[in-house]
Amino acid sequence: MKGMTTIVKKTTQILAGIIFLYGAYVVIHGHLTPGGGFAGGVIMAGAFILVTLAFGGGFLNLKKEETGSTATENIAVLIVIILSLVGLFLGAKVFFLNFLPRGTVGELVSAGVLPLYNIFVGIEVTSSIFILFLALVIFKEEDT
Repeated sequence: MKGMTTIVKKTTQILAGIIFLYGAYVVIHGHLTPGGGFAGGVIMAGAFILVTLAFGGGFLNLKKEETGSTATENIAVLIVIILSLVGLFLGAKVFFLNFLPRGTVGELVSAGVLPLYNIFVGIEVTSSIFILFLALVIFKEEDT
């Protein structure tokens, strides 16, 4: 997969950061506004996909590997599972217990452990959607 024209590359350099920051905003404010880990993760993956399309596969040194997935995705899922199991070990016997102080309603730090769930779900969704895109690109190039 080769890169695109200079105009597309320069536009991508400007837009990719803005798109990624907006995705991070959606993830971080997910407990206050519509959105959250999944929606923000998809937006952030879109920034990575845009860069890959504009600069081509050579930009990332893509190789065809069929074994496993990325460490980022696995670590993010593991952290979400650990956070959700903490409630069971705190004696409350509740899976996904909101064990951190909740703070003031409407403030950014006001939902206890929910922002942490959003952040790690956002990381996991970003990496898995980007992996799916890369798999489709790599196997598509193999056929042509």
